[in-house]
Amino acid sequence: MRFSLPWPGKLETAILIFLALWFALTIIVPFTLPADSVKDLSGAVGRIDNDDTTSRMNPLAKAIYTIGDAYCHQISERSYYLNGNQMPFCSRDEGIFLGLVIGTTLAIITRYEIKVIYFILGIVPIGVDGLAQLLTDYESTNPIRLITGLLAGVVVALLVSVFIREITPGKRSAESNITDAEGNER
Repeated sequence: MRFSLPWPGKLETAILIFLALWFALTIIVPFTLPADSVKDLSGAVGRIDNDDTTSRMNPLAKAIYTIGDAYCHQISERSYYLNGNQMPFCSRDEGIFLGLVIGTTLAIITRYEIKVIYFILGIVPIGVDGLAQLLTDYESTNPIRLITGLLAGVVVALLVSVFIREITPGKRSAESNITDAEGNER
């Protein structure tokens, strides 16, 4: 069986670079701040409610933490800490970011086209975990939040890659790079 490595399209590569840089920044910025200086950012989604804390940060950390403040609840108990500092996004969001990087990498390397059932199986755990927390007394753990976010991120990235290949001329067929044992294209 012969397998030719598919070279990624420019759009997929650009998306992967952006996602990898974004994930790296969310990991790095707690280390750019004094240890133990960011303790509890708990707030509400869609609102900037930690301006007093972010105003004392270096410009890079301020930008990342402000984006986190606007788009994430940043509940302290639902976040990981690095360098003694709360991360700018909760553990579920960090899992989603990591999953997007992994899923985009898989899509580029393998040209895998996700099946609907796998997409559903990857999304259901985040929905069940999140709804259970919202509607009951159940409180998820950070490792579970990270894993459910990671699964969702992977399948979303794989689905987005299918759409990108459909709208990008000449990138539609993932099968053109795979041949069977006799050398016939599959």
